[in-house]
Amino acid sequence: MAKIEIPPLHTFMNPVLQVIKNLGGSGTIEEINNKVSEIVNLSDEQLELLHNTEKGGQTEFEYRLAWARTYLKKYGVIENSSRGIWALTSKGKNLDNVDSRIVRNFVLEQFRNTRINSEKNDDRDTAPDTLLNVIKDDSEEVAPEISWRDELSDTLLKMNPSAFERLVQRLLRESGFIQVEVTGRIGDGGIDGKGIMRLGGLLSFHVIFQCKRYQGSVTAGQVRDFRGAMVGRADKALFITTGNYTKDAMKEATRDGAPAIDLIDGDQLIDKLKELGLGVKTEKVEVEQITINHNWFLNI
Repeated sequence: MAKIEIPPLHTFMNPVLQVIKNLGGSGTIEEINNKVSEIVNLSDEQLELLHNTEKGGQTEFEYRLAWARTYLKKYGVIENSSRGIWALTSKGKNLDNVDSRIVRNFVLEQFRNTRINSEKNDDRDTAPDTLLNVIKDDSEEVAPEISWRDELSDTLLKMNPSAFERLVQRLLRESGFIQVEVTGRIGDGGIDGKGIMRLGGLLSFHVIFQCKRYQGSVTAGQVRDFRGAMVGRADKALFITTGNYTKDAMKEATRDGAPAIDLIDGDQLIDKLKELGLGVKTEKVEVEQITINHNWFLNI
């Protein structure tokens, strides 16, 4: 069986920049990833290849795009908000493309300077090890925004199923849901729980959810089965996984003529946990430092 190859991360820099421009100057990670995958024309096999087959969750494509965003951010052409929205800076708005070699050399020089200053000040807290790794092979580099994500992903996968369901219950409550219940009955079409989403304090939607602590990719068939369980029971359906979704699964979730199902993948779940501060502590010194509270997840 032939080895599946993914283009090196530097080839994604200009597609990322161009996609954000095409989206009107800003976009979510999901929007950016989807549009870049169309531009570079990767196969389903390439898009679904996992970065770490043992831990699951993030795909190699998502991993390298995260790296590409990190380089562009350090270079000053894009920035991200606390809500996970990536946008062009004034510098980025005036550029049609970048020279990936110049960007890479600029960023690595920043890393080296950070290391030198840290050693002079003997203050390792201001320069995490992940920030100092300078590796020649693009595919082996560890982006600063990735290391803590891998750690958290690994922690989520170690949770037992009932604890993971309680975590999702807590996350939904913190996100504005009320009357959130975990049901998880066998033979209930994959429904793990239900709740009510209050929109602006005026409108209410009954929502069912399925949470899958999963290393691989959720398929279109699994999304289709969940929709079948939704009919007649709720206004909305939410599928949450620590893994990701196949391209067909994402199409199935928004298929014309069928009730839409909202999909939350491992990356989005991790972003939400960080945003809500659930088991994740964020501190800002010279660089953002994120600490995973493993005991919090074990004792939820």
